[in-house]
Amino acid sequence: MAANDLSGQSADVVIIGAGLAGLAAARTLVGAGREVLVLEKESSVGGRVRTDVIDGYRLDHGFQLFNPAYPEGRRVFDYAALDLHPLTRGVTVAMQTRNWLLADPRSEPRAAWQALRSPTGSLAAKLRLARYAVSRARMHSADVIGQNDCTSLEALREAGIDERLIDSVLRPFLSGVFLDKELTTSRRFMDLVLRSFVRGTPSLPSSGMGALPEQLAAGLPAGVVATAVRVNGISGDGPVHIDTDSGEVTARAVVVATDPGSVSSLIEGFVAPAMNSVTTWYHRASQSPAELSSGKSTLLVDGCSPVDAIGRGPLVNTVVISGAVPSYAPRNATLVSSSALGIHDSVESDAAALHHARLLHRVATDRWELVGKYVIPQALPAAPAPMEIRKAVRLGGGRYIAGDHRDTPSIQGALVSGRRAAEAVLTDLGER
Repeated sequence: MAANDLSGQSADVVIIGAGLAGLAAARTLVGAGREVLVLEKESSVGGRVRTDVIDGYRLDHGFQLFNPAYPEGRRVFDYAALDLHPLTRGVTVAMQTRNWLLADPRSEPRAAWQALRSPTGSLAAKLRLARYAVSRARMHSADVIGQNDCTSLEALREAGIDERLIDSVLRPFLSGVFLDKELTTSRRFMDLVLRSFVRGTPSLPSSGMGALPEQLAAGLPAGVVATAVRVNGISGDGPVHIDTDSGEVTARAVVVATDPGSVSSLIEGFVAPAMNSVTTWYHRASQSPAELSSGKSTLLVDGCSPVDAIGRGPLVNTVVISGAVPSYAPRNATLVSSSALGIHDSVESDAAALHHARLLHRVATDRWELVGKYVIPQALPAAPAPMEIRKAVRLGGGRYIAGDHRDTPSIQGALVSGRRAAEAVLTDLGER
């Protein structure tokens, strides 16, 4: 709902921010019988997880995927209602002379021979990578989190994976996941990601990633979420006073579940983590999905060596998204999503992205039409090693914090952080 005058209103708990973390916290608190009010500055819920519909195309704010193997996802979402569509398990690697499909043999058994023959690394390194990923899938998450930490790159090298396989497959693939080209991301987080990839298949809801927060919000009682409300400040600690542009609200506790930068403006002394950026282009392709990526809805990455890749373009990955989820495009239309690390806001970068897409897909792109472009400076919290995955959610003075920067920079992390913050509130209020 859009709020008008909130002056004089009170609640057990006020949650600032209606992204996944804030909505997950509200879900737990409402389930415990608490009176909750969620304040969102935008006109709709979602935070960084949103979907626009433009001319019949569904455009997520940056290329995002949902893995149904996420334990917290299974707890809070109705998967049948989301109508999840899986992408092909694996990755397609564009080399100088051809593209190679490296797919999970459990779902694409015919691709196993191609993966073994591909010039992406030695056979021994490929087998070591497979063993490494499977071993992570068999580990308990607590053991993954508790292991000694180092960078992802160091962990891959320690596992005996050669530089050729790292540079041609793992670096471009994981760069798109972490938004970190140098693979300085924590081994703990990388292992959790590999674990989820082996256990589940990254997917998309038929109506876009925005369906995730919308489903959480729809499960809350009417009046709990107030949109188009900007919070200006927080004061007091018993009760807590929340100053908004729609009046002052009081609460026994407040959960700050905004983006990290906004937390800094509300909580004195909070140091926001570094954030990684991304730019995503959506093109209407002139080819059918069957004519692109051999008809497979896999992530397509550039596997050329650093020397050969000079001048090719900025893209870290590209995917025929309507090949996996037809509802992302109008009938008989093809939607391609392509992303690059960093901020690319010039017309020249648009041309460079289209040129790179031509090289990767090995088709003419002169008739491709730009449907939408998203430049996202604060896309994902950085997760360098050593990484503390379970960061504190209590700030003192009736203040709590939630967001993927408190756990892992992922949908799973956002959901878990919201539940953890809510459980801390309930414990401190004597409700558990």
